[in-house]
Amino acid sequence: MKKYLDKTLSPLERAEALTDEMTVEEQASQLRYDAPAIERLGIPAYNWWNETLHGLARSGTATVFPQAIGLAAMFDAEQVCSVAEIIAKEARAKYNAYIKYGDHDIYKGLTMWSPNINIFRDPRWGRGHETYGEDPYLTAQLGKAYVKGLQGDGEVMAAAACAKHFAVHSGPEELRHEFDANVNAKDLEETYLPAFRALVEDAKVEGVMGAYNRVNGEPSCASDFLMSKLKEWGFDGYFVSDCWAIRDFHENHHVTANSVESAAMALKAGCDVNCGCTYVNLLAALEDGLITKEDIRTACVHLMRTRIRLGMFDDKTEYDDIPYTVVACKEHKAAALTCAEKSLVLLKNNGILPLDESKLNTIAVIGPNADSIAALEGNYCGTSDGYVTFLRGITERFTGRVLYSQGCHLYKDRISGQALPGDRYAEAIAAAKNSDAVILCLGLDASVEGEEGDTGNEFSSGDKKDLRLPESQRRLIQLVQGTGKPTIIVCAAGSSINAETDADALIHAWYPGSEGGRALANIIFGDVSPSGKLPVTFYKDSDLLPPFTDYSMQGRTYRYTTDNILYPFGYGLTYSKVKCTDIKYSDTVAEVTAENVGDTDTDEVIQLYIKDYSEHAVPTHSLCGFIRVHLKAGETQTFSISLDKNAFTSVDDNGERKVYSQRFTLYAGVCQPDELSEALSDSKCVSVEITL
Repeated sequence: MKKYLDKTLSPLERAEALTDEMTVEEQASQLRYDAPAIERLGIPAYNWWNETLHGLARSGTATVFPQAIGLAAMFDAEQVCSVAEIIAKEARAKYNAYIKYGDHDIYKGLTMWSPNINIFRDPRWGRGHETYGEDPYLTAQLGKAYVKGLQGDGEVMAAAACAKHFAVHSGPEELRHEFDANVNAKDLEETYLPAFRALVEDAKVEGVMGAYNRVNGEPSCASDFLMSKLKEWGFDGYFVSDCWAIRDFHENHHVTANSVESAAMALKAGCDVNCGCTYVNLLAALEDGLITKEDIRTACVHLMRTRIRLGMFDDKTEYDDIPYTVVACKEHKAAALTCAEKSLVLLKNNGILPLDESKLNTIAVIGPNADSIAALEGNYCGTSDGYVTFLRGITERFTGRVLYSQGCHLYKDRISGQALPGDRYAEAIAAAKNSDAVILCLGLDASVEGEEGDTGNEFSSGDKKDLRLPESQRRLIQLVQGTGKPTIIVCAAGSSINAETDADALIHAWYPGSEGGRALANIIFGDVSPSGKLPVTFYKDSDLLPPFTDYSMQGRTYRYTTDNILYPFGYGLTYSKVKCTDIKYSDTVAEVTAENVGDTDTDEVIQLYIKDYSEHAVPTHSLCGFIRVHLKAGETQTFSISLDKNAFTSVDDNGERKVYSQRFTLYAGVCQPDELSEALSDSKCVSVEITL
């Protein structure tokens, strides 16, 4: 038996044995993302590139969950873990089928380049909806849960997660291939690196992907500073470049003279696999003396170790018998529906919601996102075998008549190219006037906010220009509300949108996945109480934000600003009223008593925030614990919530994290402990003073 097939050896020992049977040319070939087969060793071709941001992506049919920012709005690590377990199961089912039929193409493997744990520091960033929001602790907790669910705890990994984009990466998209993110030591340790550290140290994430930009002058995919952090944290997986990022070294960053130097620079720094084509120059770099054979061998060992950890060279794994029929099965769709229901955030309600069907004969469903599949999907998505749009969900749920009008184009001034501007406004007004209530479905989709280079992105290479809805939709709001009909606005978007109007209710739906329309209907008609919370701050005006290219955290996110806030981080209403009435603290655990004083059963999210009185602490307070709970009307329960292990630390200007204060205030509530949050939520936080 070949040594690399001996399962009594460690994955590293097996990987070294396998790598040492290859020639240096064969080893170099395996460092491409589209690694060719080595037939003499029985190694099949393997494409490292696969995506599972919120479901198995780009590989045909799969369960489509809410976009990552929607999953974050659940504030539910256990649910995120369950989502990742489902994704891994579907990925294995499809992988089993693909290899059976000899298909080793892109998006068919088991190395998933997810999750995106960058910090959503600026609401204009087009890719922010791929993340878990603006808070490092929330991002770390959900990211760890995702990795745990995806990789599993079996004899071999179910699938390999990958933390991206390392690091300090959150726009602007238009400049990402040449941009140098200048960031100080405090912001690095306090904001940009904690989630990556948590996924490496605590979750043992198998992969890390670099970013396109430079960080303080060094290309992220070949940064001595960033690579030293991975070593410090004990990372023992594989490192992959973002796609064609190494080419940027010589073409855009100008830190090397040519592709040979770029390949050498990346490999020497510790980039094991190149998503792109620059590593075809590795043998030339070897010939020029820029790298050694051992550099190539080391990277190849890392990659073979990951494939061995996935069981790719074993005769049988525990996942081989997962049937193809689990893909998009009934149970998985039910989970997608649950996630969508938990993710929708009720921002405003004057009492119109939930709708009383007994008083309604006709509802008008109006807007460019009413019957839009794109508004359900977000980006990096799979293909559902059945989408429930907002229109379909409401039509199926409501027993009366539904009148539909698209109302306007998502962002253009007309829908029909041969028509005059505003060609659907009259129809929208007619539908509204002939209804008892209007559900106005607005927002964006991934053609408007997304990744630079995506086909169809119309605005600023994927980034938003401001926080307003497109002009076509702002005009539609005016006309519909001018009819005087009760109006509920549903905004599908992955980021902060200022859709503030005189509407009777406002729901932020994110990109809620294939079951989004059914979830919306269940909430609108009161079958389910809304319970999502904002994982990002909603601002009033983008002109009052710091410059997009400024990576300082000053003036950004709830931890560093109290100005220009429309809706705060952590905010979201339910159909009931939950109050935290008591808090006790002992040995890193808070005991919080909460009571549902309303008349509706509901989920709620109890949030812990800590105020550190050190001179090095953030100006406001920091999330340090949370738990999603369910309380029946009139019910009181006490919940144990573990605090962040770093809750009592802060970071000085040199980037040193430690305990600098002896005095803290710990808050518990269904929102932040600030005046605006408590006023909007109509709920006060309780607190306890802690002295270390």
